[in-house]
Amino acid sequence: MVLKRFSGILKNFDWVLFGACVLLICFGLAAIYSIAISSDEPNWVNFQKQIVFAVIGISLIFVISFFDYRLWRDFSYFLYAGVIILLLLVLFFGVTVSGTTGWFSVLGVNFQPVELAKVVLIIFLAWFFSTRGSDVRQFKNFLISAGATGLFFMLVMLQPDFGSGIILIFIWMFMLFFSKVNKKHLITTGVLFGVMAVVAWFFVFQPYQKDRILSFFDPQADPYGRGYHVRQAVTAVGAGQFFGRGLGFGSQSQLKFIPASETDFIFAVIAEELGFLGVGLILFFWSIIFYRLIRAAKLISAKDDFGAFFILGVSALFFVQIMINIGMNIGLVPVTGISLPFLSYGGSFLVISLVLIGMVESMIVRNEI
Repeated sequence: MVLKRFSGILKNFDWVLFGACVLLICFGLAAIYSIAISSDEPNWVNFQKQIVFAVIGISLIFVISFFDYRLWRDFSYFLYAGVIILLLLVLFFGVTVSGTTGWFSVLGVNFQPVELAKVVLIIFLAWFFSTRGSDVRQFKNFLISAGATGLFFMLVMLQPDFGSGIILIFIWMFMLFFSKVNKKHLITTGVLFGVMAVVAWFFVFQPYQKDRILSFFDPQADPYGRGYHVRQAVTAVGAGQFFGRGLGFGSQSQLKFIPASETDFIFAVIAEELGFLGVGLILFFWSIIFYRLIRAAKLISAKDDFGAFFILGVSALFFVQIMINIGMNIGLVPVTGISLPFLSYGGSFLVISLVLIGMVESMIVRNEI
């Protein structure tokens, strides 16, 4: 019985979506390998860890797709409360990295609760909007969704993690837009964010966060200080030209001119070593992922609003992270410490991304069945 059920799941599995994700992971592993060999004494720890996390995440895709996704919907309240507890605990017992207290360290492995918060926010909002129907246009429902998102945002900003906080807001606004909300509420939201931005600049942002924003407007004002990251990344992207300098032969990445080359600026490494051709392939695989996600959302929307909202939320999360990461690699947005999905080094980040794909696969499979 179990084997028959599993074979049915594999038969209806979206292998195109799965394959595009795996190919992106391979590109990321190639870049991390290239960075590792650039040292006089190569350190393979991060490369090996990423392989382990990739195997764990890919395995979880199949495990999660085996379970009915409506389980997450039914436990949305408990998941939301659990993440609130984790975000509170990390403020007191978390590890501080680069001025942000946002990691738990367990047996040498770091985990970011905010990555889990993104998933749970999508689940909670998908449940909320799908159960409200036409009532979602009421102002009180708008305030409930804003409050649920705002609580996550406030706790994340206390770490402080500005980049992740912005992503939580974007997820909410994107899902809000497709929930047929009253457009006046969206305008009100825009005004409130403008006021919050001014308040945050004077009372919330840390000096290094202000420096990142200032370097966006004028990176040449302090080319060896706050503008260094952007300048080196842009140089690396331009140096790759069409075919790239070859894996392991990028001068910017191999000589360690690019900071955070395995995480925030891995796109610059890929662009330099694999060129426009490599970047084009990555964007092609991402376009496949978005096409399959949107296609799945349309198919599922006729039967289950929760599933459709959830897939839209996942699409929003991936899209915003890609745009912000690539944007800061080419000097179009401030440096915010946002990693590139499936490509950047990071265990919890990679596993959570693959868990989201597993949940989408569960929805696709049950819709087909």
